[in-house]
Amino acid sequence: QVQLVESGGDLVQAGGSLRLSCAASGRTFSSYVYSTYVMGWFRQAPGKEREFVAAITWSSAGTNYADSVKGRFTISRDNAKKMVYLQMNSLKPEDTAVYYCAARTGQRIGTSPSVYEYWGQGTQVTVSS
Repeated sequence: QVQLVESGGDLVQAGGSLRLSCAASGRTFSSYVYSTYVMGWFRQAPGKEREFVAAITWSSAGTNYADSVKGRFTISRDNAKKMVYLQMNSLKPEDTAVYYCAARTGQRIGTSPSVYEYWGQGTQVTVSS
């Protein structure tokens, strides 16, 4: 079993920056096992469906971003620490949402929430205009 815990959400003014973190843990979830997972970030605004934000492969060689965040957000991971991060710059009010960390086995990045097996509880990001 894998547990994911997000942190770093906050209230920030438009144009500001935030860094979200996601810590992975589990009784048998070693750093090696963690390194085999694709890690992703999704977000869900009130009244909207959960949407893909970014994802990263085990080696960090492969990343994928939603068009709406390209050039502003950067995903990264530290396999030794079992962490994944989302650096968010030039934030806009439309980035306001609950941000979720997710994990899936395999090597392929997925953009659909349905292909991710594990989810965190979410962290609130609010961007004021």
